[in-house]
Amino acid sequence: MSKPFFKVGEATVFAAEGQYTDAMPEVLIGTVDGPAGQAFAAMMGQVQGHTRMFVVRDCNQLVRPPTMMTTKATIKNSAYVELLGGVVQAAIGDAILDCVIDGTLPREGLDALCMIVMVWLDPRCATHAELDRKDLYRTNYEATKLAIARALSDEPTIETLIANRHTVRHYALEDVFEPEA
Repeated sequence: MSKPFFKVGEATVFAAEGQYTDAMPEVLIGTVDGPAGQAFAAMMGQVQGHTRMFVVRDCNQLVRPPTMMTTKATIKNSAYVELLGGVVQAAIGDAILDCVIDGTLPREGLDALCMIVMVWLDPRCATHAELDRKDLYRTNYEATKLAIARALSDEPTIETLIANRHTVRHYALEDVFEPEA
């Protein structure tokens, strides 16, 4: 088997105006014989409010590398479950397959890898009367592809993080600190 490795990445793609369809996946990619594989296997059970499921593109279409997805928000209704296991799961599955097709994920040795994707699905979108399912697909597809690419290229680098330490702030701190000169 290959040398164990452990890579992480994240990305945010914002929703169209008036939607609650922002996507913010956090991705773990690693070998099945390393810590990522251990984490993957440990996720086989369920945790109340945080459903775990294999990523499939559709019935009988389990993606490769095998990928487990779970939510970052607590599931409280069946409409949320339908979006998570429908549009969101399909978008993530398509993004993973397209990463194999375009070479972002290596086709050779694919079965030695596994992935975990933690999914942000805003609870408001499940009951939003004007939910744009195409936008929900778009944001999750684009963000998953970007998170995978970032994980495999170790982005952002520590040099980038150090260089922008005083120019980039978490959005939640915008009204807490004054911008530094």
